[in-house]
Amino acid sequence: MRFVKKSGDQAGARNAGTRPTLIKWFSQALVFAACAAGFVASSHAASADIAASAACKALQAKYSQFNGKTLTNAINPHTPGYEALDPQDPNKYAGFDIDLGEALGKCLGFNVAYKPVGFAALIPTVASGQADFVISDIYATEDRAKAVDFITYSKVSDGVLAAKDNPKKITGIDTSLCGLTAAENTGFVEVPLIENLAATCKAAGKPAPTVLLFDNNASCIQAILAGRADTYINDVNTVEQAVKAYPEKLSKALAVTLPYYIGIGVAQKNTQLRDALVAALKEVQTAGIETALLKKWSLDVAALEAPRVISTTK
Repeated sequence: MRFVKKSGDQAGARNAGTRPTLIKWFSQALVFAACAAGFVASSHAASADIAASAACKALQAKYSQFNGKTLTNAINPHTPGYEALDPQDPNKYAGFDIDLGEALGKCLGFNVAYKPVGFAALIPTVASGQADFVISDIYATEDRAKAVDFITYSKVSDGVLAAKDNPKKITGIDTSLCGLTAAENTGFVEVPLIENLAATCKAAGKPAPTVLLFDNNASCIQAILAGRADTYINDVNTVEQAVKAYPEKLSKALAVTLPYYIGIGVAQKNTQLRDALVAALKEVQTAGIETALLKKWSLDVAALEAPRVISTTK
């Protein structure tokens, strides 16, 4: 991760030109989520009920320092389906990660506030104490775990986004990218994977791939639509939502499996909050709430991952 710190206001100013496209994209994503209306109602009911469960009552007593408090979640609100501005109410955020964080808060008795920042600033914001945790579709890599502890909650599968019918015949993060341009978010794990192809491409007598860096998913997708980039490699659900939004212009070339998990990031010194979130996540998963939320947001139910701490500290 590139630890480039950006304020929410700065990110908003840079992203102002993409806001109409982002809202359009997110609105279309919500149409697909609305098809699971039954799961919407059931997940809200289950989230409300879990606060009164015996297990969560016990956790509220055990971790009483969080009960009744407001904790801050650092988010990069530009990933429809996970976290983005609610097109029905621009003062709110909506998505799977938002709902999951709220469910954890209900179990432990705390309210959730949000701090929007650039993607590369997510971990520094938590590590520096400006936010209490981050739930923002962030891959829990060993390198990132040098700065924060992670709690896994989802498996990772990436999609390869390309122009309609994949005219460049991209087959993955391999030599098919030689000489092509990939649009990626600053700090994404895919960036070094693509950059590391340079030597392989050179050995094959081909030019290295070029990486264009942006601050959000919408800008990466716009780069392909505008012909500035040939591909965007990111979470498969994000790629699929982009194809649904622009079915005549974009295609998912394929899906690739990456050896990562998506995790909740917590400051390394805040072990009490980390342990409390692990315990609450177990209850949320046992109650079927995470599964219901995955269905609500049209995400892969098989991606659910049991909570496990990834930490570089003793």
